[in-house]
Amino acid sequence: MSTPVLDPDLLKAFVAVADHGSFTRAAAALNRTQSAVSMQIKRLEQVIGAELFSRSKVNVALSAAGEGLLVYARRILHLNDEALSRLREGAIEGVVRIGVMDDYGSVVMPPLLSRFVSRYTRIHVEMETGLTGAMIGRLGKSFDLVIAMHPEGSGEGQFLRREQAMWAGGASHAAETLDPIPVALYPQGCLFRKWATEALDRAGRPWRMAFVSHSLAAVEAVVAQGLAVTVVKSGTFPARLRALTDRDGMPVLPGADIRLHRASNISRSASLLADEICQSLSRPEPGVDSLIGRGRLGS
Repeated sequence: MSTPVLDPDLLKAFVAVADHGSFTRAAAALNRTQSAVSMQIKRLEQVIGAELFSRSKVNVALSAAGEGLLVYARRILHLNDEALSRLREGAIEGVVRIGVMDDYGSVVMPPLLSRFVSRYTRIHVEMETGLTGAMIGRLGKSFDLVIAMHPEGSGEGQFLRREQAMWAGGASHAAETLDPIPVALYPQGCLFRKWATEALDRAGRPWRMAFVSHSLAAVEAVVAQGLAVTVVKSGTFPARLRALTDRDGMPVLPGADIRLHRASNISRSASLLADEICQSLSRPEPGVDSLIGRGRLGS
């Protein structure tokens, strides 16, 4: 003998009556007649083999069997809705073009994109890394979305998180003690380059540009060898580098806001990725204190 199946339509009628405490109000909520809802409850009771409601002239109350079924009914309906939603989302197709900073492109975005494409298998993401200040002007032409860095408290776009600019040196080297101090930074147009050179000038620290590259990996490798110091974000601080502070004679640097910029009239695919970015990145990032706690600061 086959096991009876709990029809979602019957469960919807059952939950509606339970929530409203009335066949009449449940019928109105479901846009059905009272007799139709009564028939659905009767059919469900036949499947269950027990009465689900205790009826009186005043109200309708759940029976013991009805109370037991209600939890399962809600779970079944929720799973039904979730499955349909996921399947419909998976059918969405499109290409999303996004521009991000180099460190976000190599550290932050890969796990985020992995989760995203596993849900939306027909959406293809094209990501370009580099100096995002120039990318914002290409929104709508080259990019649908751009994640960019701005001075703290300024900039357009949707605020995602705050980062602290931090000096970094080699774990077993002390390039910060050299005179002039060698720095490894990014090309003109990089906000960190501007902040670093201005801070050193204000502090009266002689410096020289020892290395310039668009590549975060190249800059990190040079610094790890003790050939220079650089500036990185607290949230993407490289594990093999050592954070430098005023105790090392390094001037204090500003904070930065990370903001999401969207082209006008973006596609559904781009909007879904934007939602995923906002949900994933809208949380505080570790600053100097947490890096000390994790042993990344030198003595």
